[in-house]
Amino acid sequence: MEAIIHTGRHFLQIPGPSNVPDRVLRAIDRPVMDHRGAEFATIVKEALDGMRKIVQTRGAVVMYPASGSGAWEAAIVNTLSPGDRVLMFETGHFSRLWRQVAERFGIRVDYLPGTWRTGAVVADIEASLSEDKEHQYKAVMVVHNETSTGATSKISEIRRAMNSVGHPALLMVDAVSSLGSIEYRHDEWEVDVMISSSQKGLMLPPGLAFNAISEKALAANKTAKMPRSYWDWREILELSRNGFFPYTPSINLIFGLREALQMLLEEGLPNVFCRHQRHGQATRAAVRAWGLELVCQESAEYSDVVTAVFVPQGHSADTLRAAILDKFDMSLGAGLSKLADKVFRIGHLGHFNDLMLAGTLAGVEMGLGLSGVPHKEGGVMAALNSLAPKSKPVALRV
Repeated sequence: MEAIIHTGRHFLQIPGPSNVPDRVLRAIDRPVMDHRGAEFATIVKEALDGMRKIVQTRGAVVMYPASGSGAWEAAIVNTLSPGDRVLMFETGHFSRLWRQVAERFGIRVDYLPGTWRTGAVVADIEASLSEDKEHQYKAVMVVHNETSTGATSKISEIRRAMNSVGHPALLMVDAVSSLGSIEYRHDEWEVDVMISSSQKGLMLPPGLAFNAISEKALAANKTAKMPRSYWDWREILELSRNGFFPYTPSINLIFGLREALQMLLEEGLPNVFCRHQRHGQATRAAVRAWGLELVCQESAEYSDVVTAVFVPQGHSADTLRAAILDKFDMSLGAGLSKLADKVFRIGHLGHFNDLMLAGTLAGVEMGLGLSGVPHKEGGVMAALNSLAPKSKPVALRV
């Protein structure tokens, strides 16, 4: 069989790592410098100041050379002790992974069951906290945007529920795929520990992980008895005030981080969130026009960074994805865990615009036809109608 020669750029339409802007690539592509010198310290401080603006906090932000999984681990070992009890909600694959990390550290996890088709159910969390009269729960741990299902949890409502029952647990939020794409208000929502990383809404390659930390979490750090060294907040917070690290940082990624944050701030966070919302709406319009089923069942919880779609029963999502990759050079996200081979996921986050989305959806629609997946025509046109600006008719000159 003759090999397919692809031209043009590869379409990376998974829900992370996302596309890295040329401007960020140019910022990364510069000589390594002394990570204990004054110039690098200035860059670090500027990057951390930018992160605080994106996170919307006046508090502490720490940065690690790591992935989001490292930030999960840092949140746990800095605030909890072996045998502590925490409350989590089953939103999908990534809540399940976070649970596994916690249990490996001897944390007792009460894992409220979910359907993998909604965000965290606030009423269920509130009921569990109301029953915890002795305040055994030391933390409530929630994935903000569950990329395996395309559902976003209502963090502000979870915090209101915690406050309404007067529960003192820490609120820990995985914002790995939401930060820089979906509205996230760390201080206003009274989040105690945020977990995030570089390769999604922040438009960078993988390799940087972040915790944003409340005063309440810093107080918990003083009494937490979990062993920690690399992840310890205390030393990194002390040194980062002057732009330094207790170990060698990811120097060139920090160059790129400063540039990516500047891009987000130039666009303006409200505009960034609005852009992602438009792309999420247009993608869902296409899916409905195709006659396919969204994984997320709650319209108020639709993710604006990823859309997860069921293929009809008897068909293979992985075969569809493979055909699209082979024929059109486009990568779509796989179904994860119990959704494996049942779901394909369309990423629409980060450095992305209307024409990139139109090309993405055209590739999906052509792939559906190529793979023999039952669907209706017109998904791309439905998306274009959603995206097209509604201009006023221009009066003709006579």
